[in-house]
Amino acid sequence: MRVLHHWPLDPWSRQVRLALAEKQLSFELESWRFWEAPEGLLALNPAGVPPVLEDDAPGGRVAIADARAILEYLEEIKPDPPLLPGGPMERAEARRIAQWFDRKFDAEVSAFLLHEKLEKRMQGLGAPDMEAIRTGRDFLRWHLDYMTGLLEARDGLAGPRYTLADLVAAAHLSCIDYLGDVPWDDFPPAKAWYERIKCRPAFRGLLADRLPGMAPANGYQDLDF
Repeated sequence: MRVLHHWPLDPWSRQVRLALAEKQLSFELESWRFWEAPEGLLALNPAGVPPVLEDDAPGGRVAIADARAILEYLEEIKPDPPLLPGGPMERAEARRIAQWFDRKFDAEVSAFLLHEKLEKRMQGLGAPDMEAIRTGRDFLRWHLDYMTGLLEARDGLAGPRYTLADLVAAAHLSCIDYLGDVPWDDFPPAKAWYERIKCRPAFRGLLADRLPGMAPANGYQDLDF
């Protein structure tokens, strides 16, 4: 059986979960508190972080670490449905936006909001820094404004259909949405886009996530919010 080693509110783990579900590949989940440097996870990935996908290959059992490597692997072993568009320019744009969220959104939004409101609590690192939270929220509005500009001209972030760009963006935003920090009503095109993605069958597993002692914000699991 295919096993995804993950942490529920890790954006990169969520990308792989969405991709596996979109491609209708069966898998089991193994959750790790990776900040405790567990030996089992280190044995699978020397970097000590999720996601790691274990799968059966012709040469035996393999462990693939890093979300981007896993997503490329899944695209090769299960091309349909594709997560990348057909033309080279369209694929380049989907990859660009995916990288935008993995680097820029993570550095400017998640590094503040997830760290202060979630990671500090889970790891016992003290009280959240309210100034850092305000900074993350300001950056979040800027990113939502950028998304709005794209979505006013496109049905998806990278073009006319759902692609890797939408999957990666939704994975990142879903973690912030769990905390209740996304001002969706101020950005109607982004809200409509996220509502469509939340309705996809592949998203159901993410909406069912619950962290012990930290319930999701109101509306997190609602398809019409």
